Amino acid sequence: MHENILRLADITMQFGGVVAVNNLSLEVNRGEIIALIGPNGAGKTTAFNCITGVYEPTNGVIRFNDEIIVANHPRGKMKKLYAGENAAKYKNTRIMDPTPDQITKLGIARTFQNIRLWKSMTVFENVLTAKHMRAKQNVLSATLRLSHAEEKRMRQETAELLEEQDLLQYADALATSLPYGLQRRLEIARALATDPVLLLLDEPAAGMNPQETQELGEFIVRIKNKYDLTVLMIEHHMDLVMQFSDRIYVIDFGRLISAGTPQAVQADKRVIDAYLGVVDDE
Repeated sequence: MHENILRLADITMQFGGVVAVNNLSLEVNRGEIIALIGPNGAGKTTAFNCITGVYEPTNGVIRFNDEIIVANHPRGKMKKLYAGENAAKYKNTRIMDPTPDQITKLGIARTFQNIRLWKSMTVFENVLTAKHMRAKQNVLSATLRLSHAEEKRMRQETAELLEEQDLLQYADALATSLPYGLQRRLEIARALATDPVLLLLDEPAAGMNPQETQELGEFIVRIKNKYDLTVLMIEHHMDLVMQFSDRIYVIDFGRLISAGTPQAVQADKRVIDAYLGVVDDE
């Protein structure tokens, strides 16, 4: 039996009268690479934002390692405005709305559709700053300079991580001076620096050519195995999705329309019509 690491139940995200994600339920098992696909505007990044504490979903529950980490139900003005499903299902569930840093400390890290490196920092500083998320020092030890050993450890681990990602030669360069593909890799390295167990990648192959996309897929598999990760990714490059995903979820207009293996999803007429393009009869 597969060990479940992430589970979304009836997640709905409504902005005013617009339902961006509509009653989305999905499961991610430990060690899997799962793809979340769909047309532009389908609600994929909104779903990521609900998982990572950027948005407070309007309704539904998110579990991580079988523990509820996010929970909400329509309340206040949204009771009348709510256009989603299961309005009353979670009304007795305690509201949980963690911040992104709290989600990261649980072991969930992410990258963004639009690269969000710290522009004024070097490549090394970008990763080192992320390392501090797991620092064991407290205010007293920092004040008394008792954390020198830990700082040394974090700097060494940062260098090792950059070397592993073939980025150490750029350690002193401004992060934004790197070529686009290397910036993508640096953002992943920064996410890895927080010691995640679940890695969320938002369009990691955006702007890459076929060769770079293939290399990225192999890189994702390599870091998944090395760091014992589970990966959930949003991606438009179908070659990457079909070759490297264990399972795929497809959403359209915020609603789940298909789920299964790459082969099953690729043959699903709803997916073909909504996203992959209509196939002409021969």
